[in-house]
Amino acid sequence: MSVDRINAILLRRIRFSETSLILTWFGRETGKIKVIAKGALRPGSAFAGKIDLFFQCDLTISRSQKSEIHTLRELVVLEAFLNIRTNYLTTLTASYFTELVEEATEPEHAEPEIYDLLRRGLTYLEGERPTLRAIVFFEAELARLLGMQMTKQSDSSRQLIESLTRAPTARMTLIKQLGSG
Repeated sequence: MSVDRINAILLRRIRFSETSLILTWFGRETGKIKVIAKGALRPGSAFAGKIDLFFQCDLTISRSQKSEIHTLRELVVLEAFLNIRTNYLTTLTASYFTELVEEATEPEHAEPEIYDLLRRGLTYLEGERPTLRAIVFFEAELARLLGMQMTKQSDSSRQLIESLTRAPTARMTLIKQLGSG
């Protein structure tokens, strides 16, 4: 079992057992990677307060030889993006960005430009309220990085959304909220 250090942003957390979580991270050098955080939900866990959506962290993991799920050993929070959580629409937008990245990328395939785009998107949301223009920009940039670039941003955005499974529903919810917000 090799041990690696990874800088990554948390995309998803799923309860695995009474005390453990399966976490999906997106790292600059690793792309999308899954780890199990054993005992993360136990009182007094070393991971307490360090595992939340959108957190950018330095991880130490033990790579599994038999599974795509590796083991989380240590975790240091670098950026918590706490302002994102102060507004429902901002949280919804950040969730949409992470969902797009999770759905559009392959496991353990490095995509440094997509990582940088996600980091920029979260940084933007940390200080600004989301707008339709910002959402379309993020979608169009992701489409461009995936090789789907069209002449107009809105066409790139539409092609990206049509190519993904879960994104259209999430996008409709977000746009509806944006219109009423």
